Amino acid sequence: MKFRMDLVGIDQLESELARLNSFNLRAIQKKQVTEALNRARAPGGTPVDTGELRQSVGADPEAGIIGYTKDYAPHVEYGHRTVDGGYVQGQHFLQKNVERQREIYKTDIRRALRNERNAGE
Repeated sequence: MKFRMDLVGIDQLESELARLNSFNLRAIQKKQVTEALNRARAPGGTPVDTGELRQSVGADPEAGIIGYTKDYAPHVEYGHRTVDGGYVQGQHFLQKNVERQREIYKTDIRRALRNERNAGE
């Protein structure tokens, strides 16, 4: 028993996949980090008592990283116990920022893919 399979159009498929893979993902990632950083620096983006926490926010858009350098940032984010045994709820400010940016990121990726696909037609 012999089996033969001919793949018709594989060259076109490879060409289209290569073209769709060429859109600038790095630029989209940098945009996401920059937007999240700007939101963190804006009023309401980071909890403010003395302002030090907001001043400590930084980002490396090339690496796709945003974060806070103050050692107490995790306590404000996730919550903490007090000296007298109480508990202060976390404010989840970084998590909320990331969740908001996640939807923007998805939209930007879809738009870029759609634009690439339409550019090839």
